[in-house]
Amino acid sequence: MVIIRLSRSGSKKRPYFNVVVADSRKKRDGRFIERVGFYNPGANQGSEALRLDTDRIAYWKSHGALLSETVGRIVKLHTKGPKGLEAMKKKDLDKAAARKAKKAAAKAEEIAAAAEAAPAEEKPAEEAPAAEAAPAEEKPAEKADK
Repeated sequence: MVIIRLSRSGSKKRPYFNVVVADSRKKRDGRFIERVGFYNPGANQGSEALRLDTDRIAYWKSHGALLSETVGRIVKLHTKGPKGLEAMKKKDLDKAAARKAKKAAAKAEEIAAAAEAAPAEEKPAEEAPAAEAAPAEEKPAEKADK
């Protein structure tokens, strides 16, 4: 089966993707049939971040090629123009910020739970010496009765 997908290139932490037509059995960055565009998520404002050859994509789709989820999303945004790509980047940043906030809230909740548990553990320790002292006082009283 032929699929249109992203092939990653670029350096560590600075990805650059080629949009390629490839056999689905090949590796992600392996051999491909045709390069039909590129996507640079780290492109600066004003520079070209996305270029697709829509004629070739349409040709391959008409011959049975499937789009990956990500490429389908990119093609859909490409039809909207530059505003679509900006909206996608903004949405991705918002999602990342929401994920960070959720993770920070969970961590804060965990710390608060640990702080509540720590004093609860100390209180029984304080009560235990008082309980030990009380029976010690009773023992001498029993001896006095005999």
